[in-house]
Amino acid sequence: MKLNIKSSILILTILAAAFSRLIPHAPNFTPIGAVALFGAAYFSRKYLAFLVPAVSIFISSLVINNVMFHPESFVWFDYNFISQILGFALISLMGMYTLKQVKFRNVLFSSISASLIFFVVSNFGDWMSGMMYPQTLEGLALCYRNAIPFFWNTLAGDLVYCGILFGGFELVRRNVPALAHA
Repeated sequence: MKLNIKSSILILTILAAAFSRLIPHAPNFTPIGAVALFGAAYFSRKYLAFLVPAVSIFISSLVINNVMFHPESFVWFDYNFISQILGFALISLMGMYTLKQVKFRNVLFSSISASLIFFVVSNFGDWMSGMMYPQTLEGLALCYRNAIPFFWNTLAGDLVYCGILFGGFELVRRNVPALAHA
């Protein structure tokens, strides 16, 4: 597969953002929702909008799970990996429609929507795992209620990182001739 300069810059930007998860931060204040939207908005080969964020999440999760949290054992996937990847895939899919034109209001709407999608899907996955909450309607309600404080961090992270990723790329795009019409 031949990569052009635009695809190369997008991939490097997404990898850098994903690895910013290694920097100490508030719980759920991460770039991952923004990464999914960024890929959806700019990759012309749409399969890359799913693949590159998923691989970057997987690799950064390997480092987080096995170096930072569980150095005594090796964990390929944590219990909520599937629901997280599903959430990010839905965010990418939504972004392909809402970000056909990259404008401030579209990015803002998509960022808020991404936070809501991730909240609903990831917490449903937590509840379905049966590891933290009973698999009853009361357990589901408790799961979502307990996750509300984390939602605000997710929203803040999505807004901040969307601003950095989209704003930074548009600045670079305006000043690098090879990207101006990409």
